[in-house]
Amino acid sequence: MLHKFEHMKIGIQLPEVERDVGWREVREIALVAEQCGFDSVWIGDHLIFRDDLTGARGPWEAWSMLAALAEATERVELGPLVAATSFHSPAMIAKKASTVDEISGGRLILGLGAGWNKPEYDAFGFQYDNRVSRFEEAFTVIRTLIRQGSIDFEGRFYTHREMELLPRARSDMKLMIGSNGPRMLRITAPHVDMWNSWHVWFGNRAAGLRPLVSELEAACVEVGRDPSDIEKTAAVYVRLSRGEGRVAGSEDRPKAEPIVGETILERLDEFAEAGVSHLQVVLDPIDAVAVEELAGIIGRV
Repeated sequence: MLHKFEHMKIGIQLPEVERDVGWREVREIALVAEQCGFDSVWIGDHLIFRDDLTGARGPWEAWSMLAALAEATERVELGPLVAATSFHSPAMIAKKASTVDEISGGRLILGLGAGWNKPEYDAFGFQYDNRVSRFEEAFTVIRTLIRQGSIDFEGRFYTHREMELLPRARSDMKLMIGSNGPRMLRITAPHVDMWNSWHVWFGNRAAGLRPLVSELEAACVEVGRDPSDIEKTAAVYVRLSRGEGRVAGSEDRPKAEPIVGETILERLDEFAEAGVSHLQVVLDPIDAVAVEELAGIIGRV
């Protein structure tokens, strides 16, 4: 039987704070994903999570991990899902992205977002106010440096004088936005190559994603962009045979029921029918054995 999802790219989200995972295991999971025929690996960009139920937990720093993964792998695309523009100056994000892209041989997808997790802003001393306005300025700087190589910019939040990105970045590096906010979509729709939605935002089902795709397409029309120019991607949550429930970064976030083993093929077909061309799979559990199990289910070699 030919499945519609066979024409989609499928990637693996690497561990964040589901459990403590060191670099050697992260590397192993990424290499197994590559060997099994998956198309991409992804790292969350967070610094610390804290809530009353689970206490404080933190992942490794995302850009350092991406640089290491860029060297360790050979074929898969990789990127942050997604990088918070609040955590670095926008010029520094462009510098980090161009460096990781160079190490990888041109495999980086630069996912960007405004951030949301207030405890890490408080802990690390970042400004939480005006996040969309700050993002708008940061996005202007980042995309201009990636696409054109230089900028002289003075905004409300960021100033960059005679900034040049040297060595130059790959000008056709893919830019991806991870947001459903109407204002964020209007800001980014004229410029991005890809759009991503996280599973809890659409109930982890294609039926819930379709209205969000429609909102993206409406934003494209509003800014004069052909909706077909933007690749639709989605992060989906899949529980496999050893899964016991995923520990999310914050218990305050919405919950979504996982896709389970016996429905995986059907659900993936539904996402393909909804116009998704690249899925990022969040596994339960997230380890190398689970990656191999998923590869067997969906027929990857």
